[in-house]
Amino acid sequence: MKRILLVEDDKAIAKNLMLLLRSEGFHPVHAPGQKAAADRLEEEAFDLALVDISLPDGNGFALYTEIKEAGDIPVIFLTASGDEASVVTGLNMGADDYVVKPFRPRELVARVKTALRKSGRWTSVFQIHGLHVDTASGIVKKDGKEIFLSPLEYRLLLTFTANPKIILTRDRLLDELWDAAGEFVNDNTLTVYIKRLREKIEEDPSDPQIILTVRGTGYRLGGEDAQK
Repeated sequence: MKRILLVEDDKAIAKNLMLLLRSEGFHPVHAPGQKAAADRLEEEAFDLALVDISLPDGNGFALYTEIKEAGDIPVIFLTASGDEASVVTGLNMGADDYVVKPFRPRELVARVKTALRKSGRWTSVFQIHGLHVDTASGIVKKDGKEIFLSPLEYRLLLTFTANPKIILTRDRLLDELWDAAGEFVNDNTLTVYIKRLREKIEEDPSDPQIILTVRGTGYRLGGEDAQK
């Protein structure tokens, strides 16, 4: 589980970000200011830092230097809308990315994962029950043989592999498919795609081991041997 240092003094924003990051399978640790963040860096190791530029006891730029001295991890700055000067300064310092407030949750998560991948802290290969998914190449194999998925089947599979320990509701999955298809996808369509995907990736689709049904809730990725 990737550990993320969140440096944000706004309690409401920090609370929402902590919930978001946990829901995506990360382990976030909150620090409300520069001093608290520095203390955390002395005590723990992190895989990435999300840093607000404006802090009550300092600023994100000074903290960036401390973070890089503690360990070479990706840093994403959180900045106010329209603060172009801060964005330029942060990027010139070597920051991996920046996100402008107010931000869209999925965009933030995508930027976090991209920064982790670029740093080599987020592998692009996922394996479970003989299924091999390489997101870098887009190749999916079952027991060493390549299998071909439709764009929506592949998007559905990626949603599960990106959330290996989370129950995904049908509404969440519908949102993912809708975004991918660019058109309305209904509940019956989701059932059809789950069935088709199982037929391609499961040893026995009638007794699935990879995509499990959680009665009354949705689905989750099965198997304790899942590796990412």
